[in-house]
Amino acid sequence: MSSNNSNILDKNQIVNPYTQFGNSKQCEKWGFVVRVDQCLGCDACVAACTLENQTPFWEDLFRTHVEDLELGEYPNVQRMFVPRLCMQCENPPCYYVCPTGATQIVQGGIVVVDEYKCMGCLYCVEACPYGARYFYTYEDIQKAKEYYGDNTIHVVPHVDKCTFCYGTAPDGTNTPACVRTCPGGARVFGCLDDPNSEVSVLVNTGQAVVLNPELNVQPKVFYVFNRQLGRGGNS
Repeated sequence: MSSNNSNILDKNQIVNPYTQFGNSKQCEKWGFVVRVDQCLGCDACVAACTLENQTPFWEDLFRTHVEDLELGEYPNVQRMFVPRLCMQCENPPCYYVCPTGATQIVQGGIVVVDEYKCMGCLYCVEACPYGARYFYTYEDIQKAKEYYGDNTIHVVPHVDKCTFCYGTAPDGTNTPACVRTCPGGARVFGCLDDPNSEVSVLVNTGQAVVLNPELNVQPKVFYVFNRQLGRGGNS
């Protein structure tokens, strides 16, 4: 880990309140790979994430979504589904602009939001170059209570985003809901520190690349594209 990242972690010495749940396995850097060619565009991942993390689907807001793209011009047109989520950057702009310390980096290098510290200034929403954050309003909380009752997990208005299901993945799996649900095997989750993990192999062999590498935010979410599309890492 770079010295820059070490400084970030030094500022965030917080205790994981969910040690009995997912992502409790010792790993310095969790990673995520999306095999674009294996995405069916079925949105099972979106449904699973919505249920597990109670995202405000009534406002068409989600922690993950699948972009339906058309490439080329008739008659040479290709359709491609591209799952998107928080890129879990090692050098996250959202962290640096947060005035209250609500955006934090916790165990495994996962970026989370402490809803009780979030003041709703939306600086982080504007700073995120991937558009991965949204505001969970008071009205959303009331709506969530109608659906989930006493099981509602969002308590106060705050910025929300993907956390790799930190603190909610079933004990022993360390696996986000979208990965557990994907029927096409398009989503791969694992420890980047482990050279034998599937995510490490895909990344270290150059098969998986990040989106917009010129931003220099060092995402921990990578993509494997069909080489025929010629998309490379500059999507």
